[in-house]
Amino acid sequence: MDQKEEFIDMVEKNKGLIYKVASFYADNTHDREDLFQEIIYQLWRSFSSFQNNSSVSTWMYQVAMNTAIFFLKKNKRKLPVESLGNEILEYPEPEAAKTEEYFQIMNHHIKGLNLMERGIVMLYLEGRSYEEISSLIGISASNVGTRLSRIREKLKAQISKTH
Repeated sequence: MDQKEEFIDMVEKNKGLIYKVASFYADNTHDREDLFQEIIYQLWRSFSSFQNNSSVSTWMYQVAMNTAIFFLKKNKRKLPVESLGNEILEYPEPEAAKTEEYFQIMNHHIKGLNLMERGIVMLYLEGRSYEEISSLIGISASNVGTRLSRIREKLKAQISKTH
């Protein structure tokens, strides 16, 4: 298998990872598609230098997250912050609707975090260990724990303000 075929195979096996990062850092379909393509381009540019020192998914996360952060800074994207009205609290809803509502509220508040915090949360929610997160983000495992604790408190405070 030549390098091009190997790369295409790797991307096919891990395109969900790329899409997840693009979705987490871009708000609309157009930006997600642009970011998805930019991540693939950056992966291809650095593919020849990948030396299997880490797993393919770890390497891909590093490239994808760095690309996403650069993409947002380059485009100077400001995430809109919207106030959630009290209307959502007025009517009792079925459990599935409450779960979906909770997910949307959490997603809204997570998107309000800074780029590093969003990356940490995304990896944590995916079930990555503190050690894996630390190697991807470039901070110590204990710092990951500290930042996650601060992020939780920040999210609790933001949610309590709106409810």
